[in-house]
Amino acid sequence: MATLTLRNIKKAYGAAEVIKGIDLDIEDREFVVFVGPSGCGKSTLLRMIAGLEPITSGDLSIDGKRVNEVGPADRGLAMVFQSYALYPHMTVAQNMGFALRLAKVPKAERDAKVAEAARILQLGPYLERRPKDLSGGQRQRVAIGRAIVRAPKVFLFDEPLSNLDAALRGQTRIEIAKLHEELAVTMIYVTHDQIEAMTLADKIVVLQAGRIEQVGSPLELYHHPANIFVAGFIGSPRMNMLPVAVDGVSAAGVSVRLPSGVALTIPCSGAGLSAGSALTLGIRPEALRPDENGPIAGTVKLVERLGGLTLLHVETEGIEDMIVQLEGLSLVDLHQQVRFSADGAALHLFDQAGQALPALARHSLVA
Repeated sequence: MATLTLRNIKKAYGAAEVIKGIDLDIEDREFVVFVGPSGCGKSTLLRMIAGLEPITSGDLSIDGKRVNEVGPADRGLAMVFQSYALYPHMTVAQNMGFALRLAKVPKAERDAKVAEAARILQLGPYLERRPKDLSGGQRQRVAIGRAIVRAPKVFLFDEPLSNLDAALRGQTRIEIAKLHEELAVTMIYVTHDQIEAMTLADKIVVLQAGRIEQVGSPLELYHHPANIFVAGFIGSPRMNMLPVAVDGVSAAGVSVRLPSGVALTIPCSGAGLSAGSALTLGIRPEALRPDENGPIAGTVKLVERLGGLTLLHVETEGIEDMIVQLEGLSLVDLHQQVRFSADGAALHLFDQAGQALPALARHSLVA
């Protein structure tokens, strides 16, 4: 069992506070991903959990025991860094078993643990090789194996795939997901890549400027973002954001007007809104569909044909670039005039503070 509890965790370097009061519960065997832009504090938070950074204030507990003053070696955690940090003069087996050797674990037990880690990571044929004879993905697996042999309560990953090319990132991401299933342990993973977050996590923690913006499952964050930041960060291509003004509020929702003058009714709560209030309408690119009678019109400025998908960059009145994602090979051409409607399940309204308005119901977007 390995649960973690963070209560009002803060970190300051002098007068500069970089972690600004984090409250978080991580359950046993959960795969939790910290995601956010560079500089948001996700790696700092992970290092505080590991014991590599002192906690300025707040309480960190592992399995109900406060560990603020417990050293890294005694927390029962293992960390995998962005850098492989392998000893070049040692073989794969020696690198993986080095921590056990320092701990004076008997050789037979050490060899057995290395062999089991090699089996899990499919490194058996490479145990006598040195790091220079391995690919980047194989080196990262050795670094993960070095953590596995310690049988930690919690695995901590700090952007482990950043040094790999696109193909290896995809392959290694799958291996990490399989590893979590086989070992059935708690894992915390830091990344700035929202695709990694969406595909790996049981629970995503979105961070910005040292604060948590939202915590939830990948699909919860995707379909119900709490604010504009989460809506724009989770999802690729990112959500389209359209400036709108309130026309009126009724039992059916909030009536808004696009820069083009088209009026729409969105099924969201309009409590506290009045005519003329500025809002932001968010629409997922894949929710837009060609419709000759659709309320959104524009001119195609760029076509990206990706084989299974086509991305249209459309200029509409008052909006410089709106992305539309279509399945398959679209026949839409550059500079073509197009109109779109949208699936109401992907419509979101955000107030002037960037917070999402509560949805009443979901239906198709109509004029």
